[in-house]
Amino acid sequence: MSRIIIAVCFIFSIFPLNAFSGDIAAGEARYAQNCGNCHGPAGMGLASYPKISGKEVDYLIDRLNTYRSGKKIGPNSDLMIMMAKPLTDVEIDNLAAYLATDPAAKR
Repeated sequence: MSRIIIAVCFIFSIFPLNAFSGDIAAGEARYAQNCGNCHGPAGMGLASYPKISGKEVDYLIDRLNTYRSGKKIGPNSDLMIMMAKPLTDVEIDNLAAYLATDPAAKR
């Protein structure tokens, strides 16, 4: 029994519980609609647009919610606010789940 508990704890330490809250495939599809135009294929970053692939789920959700609220937090804030405003909570969760898998590393 203790081995099962240890295994479960290990799995959740590697994959935070909130990483499972989004639909990775739906996040990939939503990312392909707009995000890749600036952040590049699989979020690897382009020009002044940062790499977002492999970031933690909580970080990605926080940033997208901050932009969606209209708060400026960087040089590309105006564009990000415009892009994040129409996102739903589910879309944000899906995008975060997709990007947290570090799709750029798989290319």
